[in-house]
Amino acid sequence: MNTAHGIQSAAWLLVALPLFSAAVLLLAGKRADKWAHLVGAAVPVILFIYAVMLFFSVKAESKGNREINLHLYQWIVVGTFKVDAGFLIDPLSMVFVLLITGVGSLIHIYAVGYMAHDPGRRRFFGYFNFFIAVMLLLVLANNYLAMYVGWEGVGLASYLLISFYFDRPTAATAGNKAFFANRVGDVGLSIAIMVMFAYLGSTSYADVLFGNAKLTQGVAAAIGLMLLLAACGKSGQFPLQTWLPDAMEGPTPVSALIHAATMVTAGVYLIARSAPIFDVSQAARTAVVIVGAITLLYGCICAFGQDDLKRVLAYSTVSQIGYMFLAVGLGPGVYAIGIMHLVGHGFFKAALFLSSGSVMHAMNDRIDMRRFGGLWRVMPITYFVFVCGYLAIIGFPLATGFWTKDKIIEAALDKGGTSGWVLGICALAGAGLTAFYMTRALVMTFHGERRWEDDVHPHEAPSSMTLPMIVLGVASLVGGYLLVFGGGFQHWLEPSVGPSVEEGVHTVSPVVLTLLTLVVVALGALGAWVAFGRKPIPITQPVGVSPITTAARRNIYADAFNEAVLQRPGQWLSRALVYFDNRGVDGAVTGLAAGFGGGSARLKRSQTGFVRSYALSMLAGSVAVVAVLLAVRFQ
Repeated sequence: MNTAHGIQSAAWLLVALPLFSAAVLLLAGKRADKWAHLVGAAVPVILFIYAVMLFFSVKAESKGNREINLHLYQWIVVGTFKVDAGFLIDPLSMVFVLLITGVGSLIHIYAVGYMAHDPGRRRFFGYFNFFIAVMLLLVLANNYLAMYVGWEGVGLASYLLISFYFDRPTAATAGNKAFFANRVGDVGLSIAIMVMFAYLGSTSYADVLFGNAKLTQGVAAAIGLMLLLAACGKSGQFPLQTWLPDAMEGPTPVSALIHAATMVTAGVYLIARSAPIFDVSQAARTAVVIVGAITLLYGCICAFGQDDLKRVLAYSTVSQIGYMFLAVGLGPGVYAIGIMHLVGHGFFKAALFLSSGSVMHAMNDRIDMRRFGGLWRVMPITYFVFVCGYLAIIGFPLATGFWTKDKIIEAALDKGGTSGWVLGICALAGAGLTAFYMTRALVMTFHGERRWEDDVHPHEAPSSMTLPMIVLGVASLVGGYLLVFGGGFQHWLEPSVGPSVEEGVHTVSPVVLTLLTLVVVALGALGAWVAFGRKPIPITQPVGVSPITTAARRNIYADAFNEAVLQRPGQWLSRALVYFDNRGVDGAVTGLAAGFGGGSARLKRSQTGFVRSYALSMLAGSVAVVAVLLAVRFQ
């Protein structure tokens, strides 16, 4: 017990160690270029080893007491408002700690090879370690205010990594876009925290979620909707989803870690952590479900029209996070299923991104699938890993997505009524669409005839890249089975998010639903094979395509809508305010000053210095006074 207590009390190192290493890497200068990548990659490995030890120490606790509240110090004291800095180590936070450090370690090792010849490698690993620190702070904080610090830190780290190649206009623009979209969402989290303090007098999880003060439905709805706004910004969900595909301008390891496995899942974590608030408000839960259903279909449709492999995977991330929102929005009994899909997604989406990075590495940084074809012959390991991720994401039997995504479809249908059928059909349609666009990506990239230029010589990546890829590929195949085996994962999360509903009357028999899902997936994959596998792939983008394809290429006009409704009116308003400021506010001030200046100049001319002029002025004044007195007297 003393050993376990010592392990738990050292949890502050999870944030302090990567934060310290980031400071060293960023401040050491060029003298650290030779060893910075080794330090940067070693830190998450050390953290993962410690996280495993911490996991077993928490697991050793009794089921009802798997919650360690680690007090660090008193952070804020303002009158009666007190905030302690501390960590909450419980099953939910431990899942994220293991995911962040485990998948993060593999991606850091991969980045050693991927960034080997990049002159900014030291800066990259400094930013990467900083991200690990703030992401761990986000999931370990024991109050919303401390979480907000990690939340903002994650946004900053994301901006720095997306715009890592800041000399490229597209990367700089993508970083700004991500930063602004996240700021919109962050307003929601800040307002939610203010409402918590105003009504409950605290921001700690213990008081807000499990305190004696009961939330009314109105207050719970207000807090829940603001938390949803924050989650939409960070997780790339409707209507704040357009920044995520553009974030692919960052290096591929960034896409794998931040925009597939960790940062974009922060919104799901926020909703799951705040489950007692959403359980009180049906309106807030309904909003989460609607956002999830819309986004999962939006991401699938947009992925159809993309020829950039990383953008296909980015829209896939948007869609898969939509599945998670749908699950956690369904409320009690389904939270654990959403988290289970989140963990599985971390495996297979990281595998897909890393294998796409391997392709990009071999093709001289080209990422257009129309210029690929036949790569399975020269890149067998990369092909194997991509196929593993592909099978997992489409829900091939026994692969990870088969165990996790199918449970979300089943839970949506089990909701019952018209809404249950609508949500279930949306989730089922998403499974078929996912199979279509992922099969399209697989065929265009690895199958068919070669379409690359003569100056490109594709080759397999070095072992520092392929070994992490293989581990993630295998995890994509077997991870789902390990998650659902004996219901252990759902039982593990029970103290944090409540029990999972596995028994009861199902709207559709699980066996029938599984067969139906497999048929829909098979039809989607077959349709893509017929459309792209049996015909030559055009190197140029086809014209005269269907309106749906055109809309998919333009992300269903989301950017055009934002530009027309938000950007242009904002520019016009800014120009109007500048004009009003120059001509109105400044004009009034300068006009008043000019009036006094001109008046004083004219008044100055009357001061001639001649006695006769002053005598005449006195006489005129006296006559005027006498005239006024006479007028008053004879009135």
